[in-house]
Amino acid sequence: MLSEHQRHWGVDQWAAYLSNHELPCMPRSKAQLLERESELGEQLSARDLADIAGADPFLCLRLLRAAESRRTQRLGHETTTPLGAVMQLGTDTFHKLLRDCPATNEDNAGLAACEARSYLASRLALRWGTARADLQPDEIAMAALLSEIGELLLWSFAPELPLAALEALHSGRAQRSIQAQMDVCGFRFKDLTLKCASIWNLPGLLPQLIRGIDNTRANLSRLCIDTARHLASGGHDDPALPSDIAEARHLIPGASLNWLAEQLPGIDEEGAALLALKAAELIEPTEP
Repeated sequence: MLSEHQRHWGVDQWAAYLSNHELPCMPRSKAQLLERESELGEQLSARDLADIAGADPFLCLRLLRAAESRRTQRLGHETTTPLGAVMQLGTDTFHKLLRDCPATNEDNAGLAACEARSYLASRLALRWGTARADLQPDEIAMAALLSEIGELLLWSFAPELPLAALEALHSGRAQRSIQAQMDVCGFRFKDLTLKCASIWNLPGLLPQLIRGIDNTRANLSRLCIDTARHLASGGHDDPALPSDIAEARHLIPGASLNWLAEQLPGIDEEGAALLALKAAELIEPTEP
């Protein structure tokens, strides 16, 4: 229950409050580690451990913060991928970190939906990012995975705020998610993510990619986040998806519209072709 004082907090106060909480992990991460190592009879490789972390925004962030703390002491390179974090810490430290990590509540529907969007955005970043040789898809995917961490923290420790924003959106008092967040909370959840990233001293590349406006990689990260939100809210019939595919073509000119559409999870060949056709009409409008 929020106190009357907390109801008047701005983004700085919420960032300070939430960033001091111990980060949890998704229960499936612990279960997956135990199950896979039990079947294998030995510890998983660093790559396999990174795959587990790369599917859990809470665990990924916890791992990154620990790796960055160790890096700062040793003055090494910034850690910007799950694999880099595992290599920085070592597999034994990863096991201890995950073992000691509290599990979040998967029955929290709002948290589950937000976390699913984050994972979807990161998978899409890996798929689309492979089409540009000058990009490092793992970095874009990590930024996409962590992009919703401000909202995830709210769902975990102050669910009244995102619930109220959702109610404002569904009731029609706000037309878009960002407007609902501003009306109810006075700040965007993305700004909360960026404030927390600053408090945690995360590598400078990640906030740049999450902000999504400075260069091709940042724009692609933002686009993956937006596309994941459109898929989550309207499925493959969401009217914003053709525009997303058209923008992806602008950022990845070497990829065809059909290929870009086919990378959307769960879409069949016919659906991808229809999306590509609509995107093409946006790029080159048909003559009246």
